[in-house]
Amino acid sequence: MGTGSRRGMYQYERNQVMNQHLHMITLGVQDFEVSKKFYAETLGWKISRPQEGIAFFQAGGVVLSIYPREKLAEDALVEPQGQGFAGFTLAYNTQSEAEVDEIIRDLKAKGVKILKEPQKVFWGGYSSYFADPNGYCWEVAYNPFFPFDEDGNLKLE
Repeated sequence: MGTGSRRGMYQYERNQVMNQHLHMITLGVQDFEVSKKFYAETLGWKISRPQEGIAFFQAGGVVLSIYPREKLAEDALVEPQGQGFAGFTLAYNTQSEAEVDEIIRDLKAKGVKILKEPQKVFWGGYSSYFADPNGYCWEVAYNPFFPFDEDGNLKLE
């Protein structure tokens, strides 16, 4: 390629500290086996690169992983205690209000705890929330302002 070649598509721009990418979300879970079963069987997600004690799920351009809460806290050098609202939510966007309804109906039938029934929301969309076995809040939303690209990722620009 010569002397002017690019080093790679994730090369940092000059004076840029960090590229604007989110690569992985790891949830610290109380009961690893229960959580793994929830994501793999209840949600029907495929485990990638199976390993003992951790599970990875390819979620579009981001990887979701689950790992025992105590071990994750130990790795981060923080205390594992904490309860109530975690201060963030995870979201799955759909292409219609009907798809939100369908997903929530399916999750209810599987015994998943629904936190908020599907409804029109103040920002102009339609959404619902459910909880995973650890209480992490998942939003299922139709957002008419966020189209999808050809790979199924949200396109903001």
